Amino acid sequence: MSVTTYTKTGNRATEAAKLDKHIFGVEVANHELIKQAYVAYLANGRQNLAVTKTRGLVRGGGRKPWRQKGTGRARVGSSRTPLWRGGGSIFGPTGLENYSHKLTPAVRQQALRQALTLANDAGKIKVIETFECKDGKVATTVKLMQKLDADKNVLLVIGNKDDLAQRATRNVTNLKTVQAMYVNVYDVMNADHIIISQKSLGIINNWLGDEAKKPAKKVAKE
Repeated sequence: MSVTTYTKTGNRATEAAKLDKHIFGVEVANHELIKQAYVAYLANGRQNLAVTKTRGLVRGGGRKPWRQKGTGRARVGSSRTPLWRGGGSIFGPTGLENYSHKLTPAVRQQALRQALTLANDAGKIKVIETFECKDGKVATTVKLMQKLDADKNVLLVIGNKDDLAQRATRNVTNLKTVQAMYVNVYDVMNADHIIISQKSLGIINNWLGDEAKKPAKKVAKE
């Protein structure tokens, strides 16, 4: 499987890069696995900030509103009861809820393979020989994206996200830069263009390729 390859300046390269069929050409019978990984990414990034006050946390209500007997009214111990206006909440969020989803590494990797396969089938993947930002300027990155015809939502996958790379990409509109080992289903599915460097492609092959499934070879003792 070959894909269009470009030089670091954005020109068409003479040799096309090859994609591993075990990563970019797997069978996608249904999208349920991709959905699970997509929802898990959103759930694991959710901040649990919603907190309500129970009747013990609401200020006031320490004095009994009226005496227990003889008034003809129902007995009440505090004006902060959840049945009254201004009282506490009964079953509101406490801030201790756990919304995270757990997926096994094998499931996450297979979901990512399927997402990359769908992206490759849609023609979203482009390979660049290397991504260099010696000056760290945003204008250089913008010109490169224009040469690559990468508009809308762009996912740039590089091997090392150093300070220069961050400076050159963080203020580019609709561009997200990730390291190869942190590629996920959410970013792949939301991207209109996926630009992968040659170094990152090798990292992804070692991580998700057929060789990664094989057990490590035992070294014979002398």
